[in-house]
Amino acid sequence: MTLAGRDIGRKKTSGAAKRSRARLPKPVVESARQPDGADLLVWYDRHRRVLPWRAKPGETADPYRVWLSEIMLQQTTVRAVVPYYARFLSRWATVRALAEAPLDDILKMWAGLGYYARARNLHTCARAVVEQHDGFFPDHIDALQKLPGIGRYTASAIAAIAFGREVMPVDGNIERVVTRLFAIEQPLPQSKADIQHHATMLLSADRPGDFAQAMMDLGATICTPKNPACGICPFMTSCAARIRGDAETFPRKPEKTEGRLRRGAAFWAARADGAVLVRTRPPKGLLGGMTEIPTTVWAHDFDEDQALMHAPEFSSRVKIAWRRVPGVVTHVFTHFPLELVVFAAKLKANGAPPRGMRWVPRDELDGEALPNVMRKVVALASGEGKTRPGAKKRGRQGR
Repeated sequence: MTLAGRDIGRKKTSGAAKRSRARLPKPVVESARQPDGADLLVWYDRHRRVLPWRAKPGETADPYRVWLSEIMLQQTTVRAVVPYYARFLSRWATVRALAEAPLDDILKMWAGLGYYARARNLHTCARAVVEQHDGFFPDHIDALQKLPGIGRYTASAIAAIAFGREVMPVDGNIERVVTRLFAIEQPLPQSKADIQHHATMLLSADRPGDFAQAMMDLGATICTPKNPACGICPFMTSCAARIRGDAETFPRKPEKTEGRLRRGAAFWAARADGAVLVRTRPPKGLLGGMTEIPTTVWAHDFDEDQALMHAPEFSSRVKIAWRRVPGVVTHVFTHFPLELVVFAAKLKANGAPPRGMRWVPRDELDGEALPNVMRKVVALASGEGKTRPGAKKRGRQGR
């Protein structure tokens, strides 16, 4: 809508009218030209990011490295992934080596990266590639999607980047670029099909892998969630949202509803010889297969006064004096925030652990598959500093 040419004469404008007019979109003084994917590839050839899993110009991409990086990058930033990727690749250089590794070793190496179902799926998928495909990743999207832990996006990314298939993966970065480029008003997730259609229409048939990575780079470095650098964007003259002046409002999203707070207690039992009591969580579900300091159930109606009724049960001959550790551990999972109080106790050396639990030497605890929330418990219980509120994981747009 434009106010250009409107004759308002010399009438005095009321304050309400001025405020109403101020809420109108800015006048559109130019029109977007049809976007050309070739413009993006020219930009990419000059400004592509150097990433450890990315093949250099002229090199052939390694499907194993592409797959490993894509699984790690789900809901996680590049900065967080780089050191984990390096350690995984150093220890397990091939999919066959990863398939032969014990799951517990993989979980330990993954500890701290979050979203632990990915680590279990990584191991299961590696075994499937070895058993069903003789150690070679299939080169077609349909076959890739049949592998454990590989959805449509990951299959498309592997097919395009590693095998040059003419498919268009769409992650959070690409969703943002496309919704701004075409000013797609429908909110996510309802707009996903429309975004996929527009992204595919842009796809370069000659260089599908490079185009997919170029779109990811564009979203990560130029078309960022806040303060996008529109003035140096290769799609500058094609972007409808830039011309409208409201790029930061895309993609449209419904209001987030935060899950209800859950609370519980953790029990830090340390023997005189330095061993610490831990247990392994069930293989499926939240933090499946990871190591934890024993806790109560995490509940909305947790009663701290009743917490010690759920403390680990040692032999009746072992007297336990639990004390409340000052402070609270806070952590935010995808669907809910969590608060844990911590109780600590000192025991004599060589005591047997309760059923289903085990003792781990304190200096070996860092080598256990401890998720971040449990590392916060350890830090508070062992006096290594107050914990900070857990930060929400950023999605793929942080790549």
